[in-house]
Amino acid sequence: MRKRLFAVFYAIVLCVASHGQECPKREFRGAWIQCVNGQWMGLGRDRMQQILTYQLDELQKCGINAIMFQVRAEGDALYESHIEPWSRYLTGRQGQAPDLRWDPLEWMIGQCHRRGMECHAWINPFRAKTKYTHELAPGHPAVLHPERFIEYDGLLIFDPGLPENREYIYSVCVDIATRYDIDGLHMDDYFYPYPVAGLPFHDEASYARYGKGMSLGDWRRNNVNTFIRDLHHILRHAKPWCKFGVSPFGIYHNERNGNSIPGSDTNGTQNYDDLYADVLLWLKNGWVDYNLPQIYWQIGNKAADYDKLVRWWSRHTYNRPLYIGQDVERTVKYPDIQDSGSHQMKAKYSLQRTLPGIMGSCQWYAKAVVDNPGNYGTMLRQVYHRHPALQPEMRWIDKKAPGKPRNIAILASPQGPVMTWNAPKSRKEMNRAVSYAIYRSDDSGKLDTRDSRYLVTVTRDCSYVLPKDALGHTYVITALDRLQNESKGVKVRL
Repeated sequence: MRKRLFAVFYAIVLCVASHGQECPKREFRGAWIQCVNGQWMGLGRDRMQQILTYQLDELQKCGINAIMFQVRAEGDALYESHIEPWSRYLTGRQGQAPDLRWDPLEWMIGQCHRRGMECHAWINPFRAKTKYTHELAPGHPAVLHPERFIEYDGLLIFDPGLPENREYIYSVCVDIATRYDIDGLHMDDYFYPYPVAGLPFHDEASYARYGKGMSLGDWRRNNVNTFIRDLHHILRHAKPWCKFGVSPFGIYHNERNGNSIPGSDTNGTQNYDDLYADVLLWLKNGWVDYNLPQIYWQIGNKAADYDKLVRWWSRHTYNRPLYIGQDVERTVKYPDIQDSGSHQMKAKYSLQRTLPGIMGSCQWYAKAVVDNPGNYGTMLRQVYHRHPALQPEMRWIDKKAPGKPRNIAILASPQGPVMTWNAPKSRKEMNRAVSYAIYRSDDSGKLDTRDSRYLVTVTRDCSYVLPKDALGHTYVITALDRLQNESKGVKVRL
């Protein structure tokens, strides 16, 4: 009992001590659910759904409002694709359909939306085979067109220098975006492969054909830049509200004396020279809608200090939302530099909530949050995500809010009184209300819809079961469109 009371007291102290508003009203709170570790392989539909349902329920309690669901790990599909074969990470054998026919992506979208979460389809664009895949399906692109691929350290890579490869990947992305009700398309850090010492990447043939006098490094970066630019343009036309985001490796470039490329005080693999991912160029040109660097190291790491990197990326946002990729297990593994009796979660969230341009974070990985090492998930629930949050605005995509909810009513139900409403009218999909924010006054009667403390829930339903103590409180309902532009509120006094 004393331990429980202390935990609650500690949560309250953290809440009060936290600078500014403890829980921002708008904040991206994501979690990655990966397939490439083989956790679903051969489980079957019912068991996989059971595990994922439990995880999503727990993540919802932890305040997670977006899921990055890996659906394409190696030129394959965890969804019903007419372009690429079923993933072996689902059934155990590439090309083999599930025994009980179902579509994991479609199911996940429905489950996320039911819980007020966004669902971003996560793909690996250029990786065509991992080291541990030994058999490709007859319909796999590397079987159909082996001349387009490069072997590297046990991997197969779509040669990024070939226009036909880029066009092929565009078609896969458009197929996902137009057939599924995804909220975003998400890519991680795999562009050109991570370099292995002494092992060259043999793209000499495509370089000779398309290099056009550029240095090898500049040509490779141009290939990835072209891919990102064109895909962003294609997606915006195919599905205007679909967010396009990238989660690059945590180091953009290591600082060097006399080098004109912006760099951080770090030492390690880097996007610019090793993966040929010029992330800052994408941000400057508006080719991505959010940037989510994987800053998985601890504060005080000698080669890549979390504190230095978060500050560096905060200075290089170029007016695009910056979300921080958080490693749950490493965060709780290392002690706080100022307090050896606790881990680094408090210090990391202090940086996240105070530095300019940072509008949220994403947890690596979802199961780690659910497993709750070091009370990480508990602290999300009790402190850092104790109130719901809307998604950050993306006004360069759309800034027009929907109309207000209509015909508010209080009805009786077996669960108790229910507040119901009708969706506002809309002529355009971009302005259609898809969810609703519900605010409630505190015991003193105060209600401020700018403050997350009054935000009760975000729901896709047009109804809300009122709590037993609703009488005497004021509620405000607002409508949210696909990009969570918020309407004016409708006030209801009970």
